[in-house]
Amino acid sequence: RNVKAIQASKAAFAAILEDGIGSVVCWGDPRHGGDNLGVQDQLRNIKEVQATSSAFAALSCEGTVVTWGHPQYGGDSQEIQGELKHVCQIQSSRRAFAAIRADGEVVAWGDQHCGGDSSSVQTQLKNVKQIQASFGAFAAILANGSVVAWGDPSRGGDCSNFSHLLTNVTQIQAGCAAFAAIRSDGSVISWGAPAYGGDSSHVKSQLKGVQQIQATRTAFAAILADETVVTWGDPEGGGDSSRVKDQLQGVKQIQATSYAFAALLADGTAITWGHSECGGHTCPQRHAFGKSTPMSVPGKGT
Repeated sequence: RNVKAIQASKAAFAAILEDGIGSVVCWGDPRHGGDNLGVQDQLRNIKEVQATSSAFAALSCEGTVVTWGHPQYGGDSQEIQGELKHVCQIQSSRRAFAAIRADGEVVAWGDQHCGGDSSSVQTQLKNVKQIQASFGAFAAILANGSVVAWGDPSRGGDCSNFSHLLTNVTQIQAGCAAFAAIRSDGSVISWGAPAYGGDSSHVKSQLKGVQQIQATRTAFAAILADETVVTWGDPEGGGDSSRVKDQLQGVKQIQATSYAFAALLADGTAITWGHSECGGHTCPQRHAFGKSTPMSVPGKGT
């Protein structure tokens, strides 16, 4: 009762309670953070909880951080507790955490191969405003609009080849192994695993006036200013929208499962594409919300 928010790891849950003291209760597999008895007395005035696959990190209203769960997945922050002061935001990859402090600096911990070690770029991590995470890396937007990445290079942890292009960045979206950044001029720069959306060169000429980006694990979908959509990445994961391209007009919003996208149109219908078992369907689908059956799409079936 009186649950304010819930966060999940791979096999456990953590709930912040509205009990007057901001405590946290956990349940599930202890190996994945389901047991917080060892730190329960420290869990007071908690406003946010983040999770890796096997650990949790709780941020208090005072800006301190409490962690529990698998030590190698970020559950043990004892060595850097002295640095975890005045924390404003926490982000997580699969096996590591990264915290932004009020002074704009970053503290990372957990599996060093998944972004838990930021020492190689620590001097660059100044005036950080936002962090996004793939499964094995982090990408930070600085106050000047530049980007710093660290972690597994094969999952987007190295953007040095694109640093001259990563300017005036306003947003970053992440898949499992790649990142896509929107610049203030509406163009997009992507990096990471090429097959999973890290290479957008073949649609570069189409990526103009980008307003927002969504991601499955292996592909990206961008809504343009004219409310059309451009996709790239793994075709089976939503990176190929050619079969529904003509229907993607007046797009207001896109949501993603692990391997499929759904676009909400201005007329209240939805278009889906991507992996059939993840909601994308093998044939293009047009759904009318509030009706019991899908609408027919001429020449495409239902």
